[in-house]
Amino acid sequence: DISEKQLLKTISTAPLMNNQQNKYINRLITMREKQAEIWKEQLMLETRIHCKFLLQNFDQLEDFISSIDYLPLNNNQKAIEMKNKRYKIIQEAKQYEQQYQNEFIKLEPFFLNNNDNITNATTMLSNIKEHINNRINKLKKDIYVKMASFRKIILQNRQRSSSTKNAIGVSTEPYLDLISNPFDKRQWNYLSLGPPYIRVNQSAIRSKYQQETEIKNQHKDIYSKVENHLTEYPHRIPRNNTIFKQYSHHLLDYLNQSYFTPISYKDQLISREQAHILGSIRRTIKKMDLIIRVTDKGNKFYIGSATEFEQKAETFFSDTNAFMELSYNPFNETLAKVIQLLNTLRGKDLIRKWQYEQMMPDRTTCELAHLYFNPKTHKDGIPVRLIENTIHASTTKISKFLDKTLRPIFDDKCKDTTIIDGASLITELSKYNKGLF
Repeated sequence: DISEKQLLKTISTAPLMNNQQNKYINRLITMREKQAEIWKEQLMLETRIHCKFLLQNFDQLEDFISSIDYLPLNNNQKAIEMKNKRYKIIQEAKQYEQQYQNEFIKLEPFFLNNNDNITNATTMLSNIKEHINNRINKLKKDIYVKMASFRKIILQNRQRSSSTKNAIGVSTEPYLDLISNPFDKRQWNYLSLGPPYIRVNQSAIRSKYQQETEIKNQHKDIYSKVENHLTEYPHRIPRNNTIFKQYSHHLLDYLNQSYFTPISYKDQLISREQAHILGSIRRTIKKMDLIIRVTDKGNKFYIGSATEFEQKAETFFSDTNAFMELSYNPFNETLAKVIQLLNTLRGKDLIRKWQYEQMMPDRTTCELAHLYFNPKTHKDGIPVRLIENTIHASTTKISKFLDKTLRPIFDDKCKDTTIIDGASLITELSKYNKGLF
């Protein structure tokens, strides 16, 4: 505080200062204070989300960023004016940083052009910037202190039934397509974490044999991907290069360290508890013949009756009439045909050895291509969306190889007529409009 007072005194009593420069400095401070205020509101929102206590009037971001408590009821023109002003404030809130930088640039010439001593002018600018930063840092500290108190109040209000009546949940609670909830509170809270949640320290509570097996599998998977990438164009590093052996040792050391480094007792308890909860959820699903899927939109879990979900799939098949149920498993037949085709091509020297190896399916990891369904909980009747899983099919490696080979040619020849994403669509439409007018 003493150094800040001295800094302020230095700036205030400097002979270089005048009214115009003071106005610029005050504007800079005001911009930073407005930024801090918006930051405070953002922290308040994050606190509400973490505490799962979001008020209903927070459902619109604009209401949160810059709320307007007064709108005249009998004056439409005034109401429009107020709404336009509110919109302007929202837009300005996103541009404060750029405005601050522009304003500071405008301030610099007042010192540099009107002073023969460039060193003094530069020092004064540094002092001004330091003074503003000190004020804002102090303001941020005050906000952090207030946030601790705010969080305490939120948690207290959340426990009161009268307060929670006007609140909405903010966790990704599963969509329960059942008459009653078969899960207890702990299970439901765990499911509410949603599909993106990754259970912490999963390997820490496994046996040493399981950990070693996982290390071996991960090492093989990562190493093969890196090796294949570096031996192909444009790197073309020979496979017998010693760098691969060094990388393999480093990777294995890293995996061993990651898996076998002891974790704290608290983390062990958390890992075991989560594993126990997950096991109980699986048992409940199996016992009650339930099905759990990721929703088509919303990225949360759907939980419903397995029998009813199968009926939805049957309805999809009958409505589309695009699929036929096979009476036998064609996996071995399909795999044999793929291998026979590749052997024939290689035998006639129509493909190189490295191409043959890249496209050859691995019998130990191949699976039969299959269908599954994601529920559309946002639609009436909860229909299903078909997903075709071919990631481990016998022909997947051939598809990837052909895509890698043909994609550059296609992109080059069809770039003028191909829409990649929404941005490219808008760009092409703009060109089209210019051609019309």
